[in-house]
Amino acid sequence: MNTLHVFSRRCAASFFMLALTAAIPAAAQSFPDKPVTIISDAAAGASPDVATRFIADGLSRRWGQKVLVVNRPGANGSIGARAAADAVADGYTLYAPTLSTFVAVPTVAPNLPVKLPRDFLPIGFIADQPMFIAVDPALGITTLPQLIARATREPGKISIAQTGVGRMTHLTGELLQQQAHIKLLTVPYARGPASAIGDIASGRVSMIIEGFSGIIGAVKAGQVKLIATAAAARLPEFPDLPTVAETIPNFSAAGWLVLVAPVGTPAPIVDKISVDLAKVVTDQDVRQRLGATGSYPRAMTAAETAAFVAEQQAIWLPVLQGISQAPPAK
Repeated sequence: MNTLHVFSRRCAASFFMLALTAAIPAAAQSFPDKPVTIISDAAAGASPDVATRFIADGLSRRWGQKVLVVNRPGANGSIGARAAADAVADGYTLYAPTLSTFVAVPTVAPNLPVKLPRDFLPIGFIADQPMFIAVDPALGITTLPQLIARATREPGKISIAQTGVGRMTHLTGELLQQQAHIKLLTVPYARGPASAIGDIASGRVSMIIEGFSGIIGAVKAGQVKLIATAAAARLPEFPDLPTVAETIPNFSAAGWLVLVAPVGTPAPIVDKISVDLAKVVTDQDVRQRLGATGSYPRAMTAAETAAFVAEQQAIWLPVLQGISQAPPAK
């Protein structure tokens, strides 16, 4: 990409932001004048939680107000969805649901609110989070082909930590088993990757699939070894880490999260937050910091966000519906 093209894109983005800002009524320009809460349906320390906190910090600095992240994990995301839907629709309580919530909740609890824009007003996109495959170093496995070969020879003996039914981590594991024609032993955990790392480090569980920020501490400590990413192409922050697609053609799996508001939130406030969110996710410092944790932010309008979520639901709902009910999490 040449310098002129990059400059033109940046200018276009700047004019776009200026146009949106100019369209916001003066009454909404003073929003917020008190702390804002973002509900996350992810467990503390999980990849979506980490990305949400980066964005909350960016919005806090832009607004000059505290932006607090409150975790409401559990029940496939329905606890967080219900808490967000019941919040006062004034812009001071927002919700950062993940792909997993939009896929799992309609399957296990079809009456709970996760449809855009019926149940929530879309604000914008936060980040993509490609999945990473990590194993217990004691296994002696250093590549995905080696993992597949071992699992083929010994079906059901390699165990995989499942950090939530319907989460992207779960869906990716199921997709890997389907496309590699292997059988893994699922060990469910209800409280996110942190609760599984100890068992992997002690050799009780063989592997985990998770966004990078959810396992970054374990990777740095040598408790787990990365062997592949499910990103569509090698990531610039991990140039030596192969993709799953290099072994299983066209394999790609990434979680993501968006920002939404309860129905009834005034449109000018939604528009104001949307513009400010876009400024945060396009900030170079934020992008670099998130990229280092395996999250890749990008800006979308509210309409683009709603269309993206609907498209992703159409892709992943059939995958989850084809998965047999998992055993209770411990």
